[in-house]
Amino acid sequence: MKACVLDLPAPVETNPLRFREVPRPQPGSDQVLVRVHVCGACRTDLHVVEGELPPRKSPVIPGHQVVGVIEALGAGVTRFKTGTRVGVAWLQSTDRTCEYCRAGRENLCDNANFTGYTVDGGYAEYITADEQFVYELPETFADEHAAPLLCAGIIGFRSLRLSGIRPGERLGFYGFGAAAHLAIQVARHWNVEVYVSTRDERHRVLALELGARWVGATLDRPPLGLDAAIVFAPAGEIVPAALQALKKGGRLTLAGIHMSPTPPLEYALLYHERVVRSVANNTRKDGEQFLQVAAEIPIKTQVERFPLAEANRALNALKNDAIRGAAVLDVQSEGIAS
Repeated sequence: MKACVLDLPAPVETNPLRFREVPRPQPGSDQVLVRVHVCGACRTDLHVVEGELPPRKSPVIPGHQVVGVIEALGAGVTRFKTGTRVGVAWLQSTDRTCEYCRAGRENLCDNANFTGYTVDGGYAEYITADEQFVYELPETFADEHAAPLLCAGIIGFRSLRLSGIRPGERLGFYGFGAAAHLAIQVARHWNVEVYVSTRDERHRVLALELGARWVGATLDRPPLGLDAAIVFAPAGEIVPAALQALKKGGRLTLAGIHMSPTPPLEYALLYHERVVRSVANNTRKDGEQFLQVAAEIPIKTQVERFPLAEANRALNALKNDAIRGAAVLDVQSEGIAS
């Protein structure tokens, strides 16, 4: 099969992914083989490709927003039949026995596997995945519009929940890429006012189109105090500005898997019971609940499509904020899947 393979982490400007022939994977016990139709490209892929996340598998095929059809079943598979359209997300498997799994916090599992990071992902014609961590997708969404839901959407949804935001409250977004453009639609569905600070004018325009009450540049202070804020951009220098925008008792949620260093924080920014917390991965329940809400709204995704062979170009565009919404790699457009 054809795939985009990362042999060694390197800056995306050097186009480190190699489009080449690799063996087709075979499903193990309790796994399904998925013929990939499309795979979203997101900032976590950037962190993997550029080595900001320490390498865990080398070489590795990135990609964890996978949409395709089940083509074969491993021994013991009972949840799905061949021909079912499914999604494969970041959380690939857990040990199901550690203290976190037993407590319903499988996103913190000590022995988790992650799609496109510790196991091969969806920048390829085929992928295998644990049947218990695969999602059947709502028919509401075409393949390319379903892909961003599987990471950007799920992580945005978990970030909203962890922020503790309630109807009628004011919520700040810092950064307005793939996750934020989906999360704002959920927030508005919940009757939350959204204030967006982001560096790119095109993203500010999109935020207004999607219902933002106010938009400004990255470090601009919203005109009213915020009950909660979410930092989607992987930039630690935003944290003090976001804390300054919070009301007393406000909650700041950091949505990225990687962030540049945070500058020293004055205690005054944290005083008055302000809270800072991170988001780590997701649970299957997050994904299931989000996909249900996404279909009810229904969420509208903004996507830009790239052929699979042009994954390097997609990641370069993503790094330079040149994507309006989400980037999606289209395997079928290559005419190579068989």
